[in-house]
Amino acid sequence: MVYRARDKQTGDVVALKKVRMDKERDGVPVTALREVRILQSSRHSNIVNLLRVVNGKKPNAIFLVFEYCEHDLARLMETMRVPFTEAESKCLCLQLLQAVEYLHKRWVFHRDLKLSNLLLNNRGELKLCDFGLARFYQPGNEGSYTPKVVTLWYRAPELLFGCAQYTAAVDNWAVGCILAELLKHEPLFPGKQEAQTLDMMYKLLGTPNEKIWPGFDTLPKYGSYRISAAQAQPYNYLQTDFNRLSKKGVDLLNRLLTYDPRRRCTASQALEHEYFQEHPRPKRVEEMPTFPSLHDVLAPVRPNLGPNRSNGDGADNNDDRSGGTSNAANGGGVGSAWERPDERPRQRSATSGRPGAPGPPSGVKRKQPGGYGQADRFGSVF
Repeated sequence: MVYRARDKQTGDVVALKKVRMDKERDGVPVTALREVRILQSSRHSNIVNLLRVVNGKKPNAIFLVFEYCEHDLARLMETMRVPFTEAESKCLCLQLLQAVEYLHKRWVFHRDLKLSNLLLNNRGELKLCDFGLARFYQPGNEGSYTPKVVTLWYRAPELLFGCAQYTAAVDNWAVGCILAELLKHEPLFPGKQEAQTLDMMYKLLGTPNEKIWPGFDTLPKYGSYRISAAQAQPYNYLQTDFNRLSKKGVDLLNRLLTYDPRRRCTASQALEHEYFQEHPRPKRVEEMPTFPSLHDVLAPVRPNLGPNRSNGDGADNNDDRSGGTSNAANGGGVGSAWERPDERPRQRSATSGRPGAPGPPSGVKRKQPGGYGQADRFGSVF
């Protein structure tokens, strides 16, 4: 549960995250202690800043106090009228990669990278948040971790196959899914169950085998999701699905979405990739568009496009109607980075021409923000 609050001493707006204590009999949960420890040791411009830990009126009311950010990307992309351009998507991805690289160099993996855990403030700064599943690891450590981590849409294949000895490569797979979602404007693998998610991976990236993923047939759930040779799909259709994306862009996606975690691109390697050097160049952080916060505006989010971008309706981009209260994040929807959505209405992409293309399942949508008088997913009420 996250709330928006104001510091009485400084007047600063902050976000309060309540530590769940309802099922704890032995004090503060170990996951909360781990989150606090990691956040206190992680000071980076693209990681949300933990200001302090405070107590409420009751002994079991413990809150983590964070810097306030106006939006989260998942909610922002559901409601924004003009989607991010490719240059803006590059800017966001670079900031995410910088945060992930910082964590991995300090032997921390996040294990829950997804759009709703990426905050965006009105200075164009992306902030990685929610370290509830994050933990320290040791390189080459043979210890086991739980494979039940990472939201299903962003879960790496080794986790779906039940592998308990995994590395920080699980974060890099999630980064690839996020980059693809920013460019495609819809989730890449929106499965409802693990088997459906794997099937979507097979249809897009091809069916894995021992040649491209040594040790694949020894994974715990290999027998449960085994595909016969007759059913195997040997082709990679990333270039077909992203036919307006440059070859270098497709190459980066391929490197991040590599089945074998030992060959998967690292955050450091992705930051040096040529895709970020070619046209269109990543937009500068200070030039990113700003958006009214849904915490203060009950109307749909409309971006402050600046002098060179118009939302097409002739209205003031900073239309500010009095709003309600919420906590620390927001959302909107996306069109195409190469077909300017401010020139044509947004349409959800249809299934591509490749055989067996998954496409989003019927009815698969992100959870919409609560309406007037309804609690949103953070427990706040408009």
